[in-house]
Amino acid sequence: MTSDMTARTLRLLSLLQTRREWSGADLADHLGVTVRTLRRDIDRLRELGYPVDSSRGHTGGYRLSSGTGLPPLLLDDAEAVAVTVALRTAAGGLTGIEDSALRALAKLEQVLPRRLRGQVTALQTSLAGITWESRGPRADPALLAALAVACRDHEIITFDYADRQGTTTSRRAEPCHLVDSGGLWYLLAHDIGRDDWRIFRLDRITDPAPTGRRVPPREIPGADPAAFVAGRLSAAPTRYRAVATVHAPADRIRARTRYLATRIQPVDETSCRVDASDDHLPRIAQTLIGLDTDYTLDADPAVLTYLRATAERTLHAVG
Repeated sequence: MTSDMTARTLRLLSLLQTRREWSGADLADHLGVTVRTLRRDIDRLRELGYPVDSSRGHTGGYRLSSGTGLPPLLLDDAEAVAVTVALRTAAGGLTGIEDSALRALAKLEQVLPRRLRGQVTALQTSLAGITWESRGPRADPALLAALAVACRDHEIITFDYADRQGTTTSRRAEPCHLVDSGGLWYLLAHDIGRDDWRIFRLDRITDPAPTGRRVPPREIPGADPAAFVAGRLSAAPTRYRAVATVHAPADRIRARTRYLATRIQPVDETSCRVDASDDHLPRIAQTLIGLDTDYTLDADPAVLTYLRATAERTLHAVG
């Protein structure tokens, strides 16, 4: 095999890894070869153990399929650095992935070119993370991966979902995006049974199953998945109500409490309303303390009782 042929074969592999399916004409055009030469290159990949499926006909094409083993992946410089850094932080919102991430990281770092190893080392020595408290339930990596594939392929899935009260129902949905919010993962999907957009917490999803039916992608309201999920989360019912009228501009408060998203609404140029409602009383207290400015509070009796008790303990501690 000549060096040109080797380079072309590697380029072909890289292209197959970037898209679920390619037409023969598109692949040949990207490689600058004839369709006949493309077929020979595809055969070479198969001989090397890469499971390349093909379909005949006018709409036929090529795709990498799952095999009995994981063949080597091709990463460019930026992708290699991104994967290495991601592996070092992968355990933050996932459960049971720590050991797997470290093993994969060791393999990747072993083959990194020297020029990239320096970049990765600089990032690793410059970045650090702090965990102030347990964030509760975390996502299963296998579930996250399965849903990511369904989102990519626009494939309808079925699953069971438990609501806030623990009631489980069967769902059939068109998955769209996965969104991380404060350590919790959410699936943004169009619920077919309810004919509406819904967000599903991944730790409440069980028994997901692909249906094999793919559909055209839907347009997300507002065209911003993260903003849509943030809006739904801010509008979700909470156990305790706490709304503060803050004597500061909305932009100033938003810069300090970005996670509140749409819960911050301007009243005028010098004040805003902050909805600090939550299911967890300590989080309400943390949010209000973080405002770091004067405000008036409209809250449930349980919230006021908790805040008074917290203030008394603080005053007692400082003498």
